[in-house]
Amino acid sequence: MSLPRLAVLCDLVEENWPSMDLVGEMLCSNLRRNHADSISVTSIRPPMRRRFTRIAPPTWRSAFNADRLVNRMWDYTRMMHELRGSFDLFHIVDHSYGQLVNYLPGERSVVTCHDLDAFRCLWDKNGGRKNGVLRMVAKYTLAGLGKAARVVCVSNVTREELLEHGLQEPERVVVIPNGVHPACSPEADANADAVAARLLGSSNGDAIYILHVGSTIPRKRVDVLLRTLVSVWNEVPHVRLVRVGGSFTREQKRLIDELRLDDSITVLPYLDRKILAAVYRCATLVLQPSEREGFGLPVVEAMACGTPVVASDLPVLREVAGDAAVFSAVGDIKVWSESVVQLLNEKVKQPEEWNKRKAKGVEQAAKYSWAAYAERMVALYRQLV
Repeated sequence: MSLPRLAVLCDLVEENWPSMDLVGEMLCSNLRRNHADSISVTSIRPPMRRRFTRIAPPTWRSAFNADRLVNRMWDYTRMMHELRGSFDLFHIVDHSYGQLVNYLPGERSVVTCHDLDAFRCLWDKNGGRKNGVLRMVAKYTLAGLGKAARVVCVSNVTREELLEHGLQEPERVVVIPNGVHPACSPEADANADAVAARLLGSSNGDAIYILHVGSTIPRKRVDVLLRTLVSVWNEVPHVRLVRVGGSFTREQKRLIDELRLDDSITVLPYLDRKILAAVYRCATLVLQPSEREGFGLPVVEAMACGTPVVASDLPVLREVAGDAAVFSAVGDIKVWSESVVQLLNEKVKQPEEWNKRKAKGVEQAAKYSWAAYAERMVALYRQLV
């Protein structure tokens, strides 16, 4: 008897969303490594067909967005006509590609839902309700999500919000949390650690690194990050902010100029996973000041590397981090600054408590593995074939 054939449908290559790429990569690699005797897996990750970006200047973000929209809604969906007869199961790893299910057998399709941002414009007055194109795309994507046999949410909080808005039937929605990359460990990696040290490269040997990992979209509240840095810097010398995940926005750069922080910030691009883990290890603290999250992967990655975390007091981050993180009210600079200063003082004055905190984080992060993620996915696939 032949094995069930699974197509894992990933984001377009040029989208370059590290978290979404990671999910597809980890799912496929763990299925091949641990479940090759029960399922045959193929990763589908097509390149973007360039139309508008071929004729527009490289700086025109609107041209990229136009190509992205056409590829998502036309080219990738057309590909489904060719694939639907070649596979027994389809797993879309990014809910914002849910429109693909409109062209697939829904009863054999799975969609992973990381958060509801792609659909928020349909009910949130601050989420782009006046943007007709955005709403049209959201409705079309949501129609596909609604046809999927299973929707996998990465947290209970995401599942509850999805059901609250009536976006799927409860019996079709399951929770399978993300994993932590195996490179994320408190153990030293000489080569990666050396690269991280070169990247950070402060001339001050007493530098204290506060790390933020992720994008700079509005819900990440980079403004809180920057204002907290100023407040902490006034009390604790040698503090530096390290940002991994691309450039600041124009508005954020203006705030950096206003706060005179330019010389206190190191900006790094998205990094190889081993190098990223080494940067986590170099950091004294990781901050996650978001106002919304679907899971909060940097929180558990940091804890897995033995780095304490200060996170926004959100139900989803409490779900994921348990009591291993310190939580601060969203947007409250005074509370954030106090939390950071308290932890920096603990590291110096109470090393035993600091080490206990680090160990508790490693223990909490150990609850999340991509191997377990893949195993639970296999059990789910079996329900559909």
